[in-house]
Amino acid sequence: MLAAIQFPSWIKPEILPFLPQFPLRWYGLMYLVAFGITYLLFKRQVKERKLGYSDDDMAGFFLAAILGLIIGARLFGTLLYDPTGLYLRKPWLIFWPFSEAGQFIGFRGMSFHGGLVGVIVGTIIYARRKKIDYLAWGDMVAMAAPLGYTFGRLGNFINAELWGKVSATPWAMIFPDAARFPASEPWVQDIAAKAGLAVEGAMINLPRHPSQLYEAFFEGIVLWLIMWFLVRPRKTFKGFAIGLYVMGYGLFRFLIEYVREPDADIGYIIKLGDPNASIHYFSTPWNFSMGQLLCLLMIVGGGLFMLWRYLVARKASQAPAPAGIPADTPTDSETSQ
Repeated sequence: MLAAIQFPSWIKPEILPFLPQFPLRWYGLMYLVAFGITYLLFKRQVKERKLGYSDDDMAGFFLAAILGLIIGARLFGTLLYDPTGLYLRKPWLIFWPFSEAGQFIGFRGMSFHGGLVGVIVGTIIYARRKKIDYLAWGDMVAMAAPLGYTFGRLGNFINAELWGKVSATPWAMIFPDAARFPASEPWVQDIAAKAGLAVEGAMINLPRHPSQLYEAFFEGIVLWLIMWFLVRPRKTFKGFAIGLYVMGYGLFRFLIEYVREPDADIGYIIKLGDPNASIHYFSTPWNFSMGQLLCLLMIVGGGLFMLWRYLVARKASQAPAPAGIPADTPTDSETSQ
């Protein structure tokens, strides 16, 4: 059997690793690419529908989304996922990209769920100020965002972070900074043997699921294909794409979380299976991480939102048509196309 795949040594987090005085990182660039792709796909939909919105309105909407994402992602990532209480004691570090020693570290700890909340809040505020039809714009964003999100997860992979649980599958990968395990443990020896690794020394780095790539593919590419090619061409009630995106992401992420390693300091939040199960390898489907709980809220919330919007659209379609408009002509309040 071939030995486990090693994380490519030529992949570096820095864009110019030979110039440490310029700490430009691929992860930050991937965020810019993600927003750029989402904006272009959004703009294409505006042009297809001949909506006539100005570039200034669209740019302002996306600027509000970017600011909301950064604020929400950092607040969730530093407060909800940090059990040490560091950011509660020193809240100025939440948006400070330097360590206490003065070293540039960027914004480590960005929560998708917090970013989603931030985007929703930021864009709602902007839409109300500009009197924009938020549901129609939100539907168009939902059909574009997954492809952009793909690049965010590729940034995680380049950083060699957010790796998955230990695995002996042929495509499992050894990440250089992942936790090592005692070579004396029987389960460690078993995984190493299945992965074709020689056990040398007291500790060993085992292969893991490349969960970043799983997320890039399913939460990004697959979900985008569904939204762009199946949902976009159809006339649906306003809010349908938003609700489906929230549910779809939540479902894919919930399942992938089974093979993604939870934060070591948090572990499993709910333990309905083995209470002593290791967070490092999959052993029970009844232990749930923080990410899974938030995704469950997304699935339920997205479903309830879609149901509410469906009932609103149905009620609007049954209402008497305004004078001068044929009864079988759908009004703007009924569809998002």
